[in-house]
Amino acid sequence: MAKRRKKKKKKQYFGNLKCPFGKDSSQINYKDVYTLKKYITTRGRILQSERTGVCQKCQRKLSREIKRARYMALLPTNELL
Repeated sequence: MAKRRKKKKKKQYFGNLKCPFGKDSSQINYKDVYTLKKYITTRGRILQSERTGVCQKCQRKLSREIKRARYMALLPTNELL
C-alpha cells in the first residue's frame, strides 16, 4: 500500500510592510488601549510581526506593553477567553 504524502501549507506573504511606528517606538504605551487592540486577536493573543508589519524592535516593545496592560487589567488575558 502506497504512503500518502502530506501536503505542505503555503505561507501567506503579506508583502513588504513598513513599521507603522516608524523609528519612533515611544508611541507605544500600555495606557493607549485602542492602539494595542489592533495588535491582538479577539482571543487576546499577540499577532505576529509578519502579519502586522511591525519591525522587530517595535514588536518587542509592543509585546511588553501588551503584557503590562494585561497585568493592569486594561486588556483581556489569554486564559480567561
